Amino acid sequence: MIARFALALMLVLATAGFARAANEVTITGDSFVVDEVNHLATFDGNVVVKTPTINLWANKVVITYGEKGTSDVQSFEATGAVRIKTSEQDASGEKAVYDPKTEILHLTGNVTVISATSKLTGPELVVNLKTNTSTFTGSKGGRVQGVFSSQ
Repeated sequence: MIARFALALMLVLATAGFARAANEVTITGDSFVVDEVNHLATFDGNVVVKTPTINLWANKVVITYGEKGTSDVQSFEATGAVRIKTSEQDASGEKAVYDPKTEILHLTGNVTVISATSKLTGPELVVNLKTNTSTFTGSKGGRVQGVFSSQ
C-alpha cells in the first residue's frame, strides 16, 4: 500500500512539475496515514517534499485519489506555512492546491513570490502549467503589489 502511494505521489509531483526531470522524490513528515476508505493519503507535521529541482514545505500535505486507487490522483493539497522553492523563485502562502487534470495550481493566503529581480505579493496566485501562465489576483481581500529591480 505504501509503495503504491509513493508511486502515485511521484506521478502527481511529476505532473505538477515537481519532478519533471527528477528521478527521485523524498517526502518526510511527522506522520503518514493512508485512508483507503475515504481515498486520502496524508503527511502531517513538518512536511518536506524534495526533488532535484523543486522543494516544498508545509504543515500538512493531503492527496485525494479516486476509485482506481492511488494512481488516480484527484488533488494535491498543502496547508499551513506552504513554501515552494526552485532555483529561480521562492513562493509562499497558506494553502496550495494542485489539480492534475487541469494542471492548475492555486496558492492562497498572503502569497509572496520572490525572484532575483522581483517580489510579488497578493491574496491569490493561479498557475496554469499547461499554458505556462501565472495570474496574481487581489479580489479576495487585498491588492497585488509588485516590486521590480534591475540587476
